[in-house]
Amino acid sequence: MQDEFYAAAFRKKIYNTTQDLQTDLDIWLEYYDNERPHTGKHCYGKMQIQTWIDSLHLAKEK
Repeated sequence: MQDEFYAAAFRKKIYNTTQDLQTDLDIWLEYYDNERPHTGKHCYGKMQIQTWIDSLHLAKEK
């Protein structure tokens, strides 16, 4: 998150409150999890949330 959100956010905008920062972070997380394709080798371009849902059964087995 440091490189992908915070570093870029602080270059683009001056935040006056933590609530403003939290609002932008929430918007970015929504995009990151639900719209941005996962870059993992075996994720085949699926969205982060879909990759997590598809692998949930593996986590439960462990």
